Amino acid sequence: MFYTQQAAEKAMKGFLTWHGRVYRKTHNLVEIGEACAAIDPTLEPLLRRAAELTEYAWRFRYPGNPEEPSEEEARGALALAREVFDSLLQRLPPDIRP
Repeated sequence: MFYTQQAAEKAMKGFLTWHGRVYRKTHNLVEIGEACAAIDPTLEPLLRRAAELTEYAWRFRYPGNPEEPSEEEARGALALAREVFDSLLQRLPPDIRP
């Protein structure tokens, strides 16, 4: 679950970096998503949904937590992180895409 948040965060920060935007050190996907949507407003609905991944930066990160994510929650988070990554990647020039 931690890595779904990280994938979305790094994709957003890469998008901001490509566009020469400076951002503060944060794991808050609401804040980072708003900065991305300021560049491309069509991203706003997706990045608003992706904000729910923010809690995964800490919620399931360390072993021993009494709560475990359900399989459905994990699959949903992974699908959302992939959608964010793919959407942002498509907005970058083809010659820099993996």
